[in-house]
Amino acid sequence: MWFLYATCEVPEAEQYEPDGFIGVDLGIENIATTSDGSSHAGRELNRYRKRQLPLRKKLQKKRTTSAKRLLKKRSRRESRRVKDINHCISKTIVTEAERTGRGISLEELKGIRDRVRLRKPQRVALHSWAFAQLADFIVYKARRTGVPLVFVDSAYTSQMCCECHHIDKRNRVDQGSFICRGCGVVAHADRNASHTIAQRGETVWNAGRQSPVPATASAVVAKTRHVTSQPVGP
Repeated sequence: MWFLYATCEVPEAEQYEPDGFIGVDLGIENIATTSDGSSHAGRELNRYRKRQLPLRKKLQKKRTTSAKRLLKKRSRRESRRVKDINHCISKTIVTEAERTGRGISLEELKGIRDRVRLRKPQRVALHSWAFAQLADFIVYKARRTGVPLVFVDSAYTSQMCCECHHIDKRNRVDQGSFICRGCGVVAHADRNASHTIAQRGETVWNAGRQSPVPATASAVVAKTRHVTSQPVGP
């Protein structure tokens, strides 16, 4: 059996000045929800994993060589399926950002599995999904096309109202409903979170961007005087 490894270096495109940001909220029921209103559901894959879970447990109990071989085969198949879905989602998001001249705002999800407390069935789905892989795919596709990308703090994105910025645990009624206790706005929970992430992305971008304001005339004159007052030689 022969394997060929080929490396191709693709230069990163120059980033443009974004006209706003697309916020991307990553989740379990909906893998990715954008502030544009598009949602990528994960129900089909979650159902597939639920069907495979009893069979996986049955094979693990056997502990035979053939059972281990079958477990590896099914694991690779599931991994390829997840990777393909993440590729399709990331390509859709980056293409839309490039087409509209906007940037992409993502949550900083490091340690999400340690921070989030869920029930056991939801815990299985959380630990199974490759959040980091989807984020990595978005990052490298954005760099390749020159789409600006920022990571923002994920704290309280599910509890904060994107209209009045009021934070309350009771704002999140259930998995899909958001009702603000401050201004009364009613929205889909994931879409509200994506709008909050988009707003934070603009704030982060503006804070890190260099000021386009030129130096004042007095500052230029002072600098010129300082330079000319130095001795030029013996």
